Amino acid sequence: MPALRELQRSFGSALLGGPLPVEVDAELLGIYRNTCHGTLAAALALSFPAVHRLVGAAFFEACAQAYIPIHPPARAYLNDYGEEFPAFLGSYGPAAVLSYLPDVARLEWTVNRALHAPDATALDVVALSAIDARDVAMLRFVPHPAVSVLHVNVPADAIWRAVLEQDEAAMAAIDLAAGPAWLLIERGIGGVEVQRMSERSGRFAQRLCAGQTLQAALDAEADGEHAAAELNAALADHLACGRFTGWQVPPSQNSTKEKVS
Repeated sequence: MPALRELQRSFGSALLGGPLPVEVDAELLGIYRNTCHGTLAAALALSFPAVHRLVGAAFFEACAQAYIPIHPPARAYLNDYGEEFPAFLGSYGPAAVLSYLPDVARLEWTVNRALHAPDATALDVVALSAIDARDVAMLRFVPHPAVSVLHVNVPADAIWRAVLEQDEAAMAAIDLAAGPAWLLIERGIGGVEVQRMSERSGRFAQRLCAGQTLQAALDAEADGEHAAAELNAALADHLACGRFTGWQVPPSQNSTKEKVS
């Protein structure tokens, strides 16, 4: 007779498509397996509503049933389930003709993460005045948990909005060859907001959110007076909108070293 933990692991694996434990009735397991797969498929549909509408319920169900055995949930909190779904769609044969689908799914996952991210207090901009001028270049900002920068190869934001708003005219007007886009995703007062940025501002924001120093991010994107003005305006907007929760400077620098909310 197997130990309880071994039996639990075997049963859990069987629920996701693994071999049937000899101690478990096949008909009973089938009931639990259907319930388990149905719950996980429903969780995916909630996190990817636009993808669900784009492909239809039957196709989405088939995608989910192929995805679930390969990527079982790591925890019981199902709002965290589906991180690998966009990449899975990119390699899922039946969806190969829908080249825009993975980017729409990436946007939806980012929106989902912003929606469920923890609250955090925005950086006190006034506190930045305490930083020694020699340290400003070495500043590293801490992004708000609900803020993300996403680079997509198709107008995923336009597709996402048109599908969720059921706007047939907007959907018909979308040009999939319009080129890549940089998107800023954040949680505002009215919910999650998605807005476009220029390529330069998008790369700059991505660098800051990845923890690059302010000077490194500026040097990488500022290639002229106009570019510098754009980046300074973008930084001012990020600070004013509370997209950072704190800042850090290396311990080797002078003055105040860290302020993380």
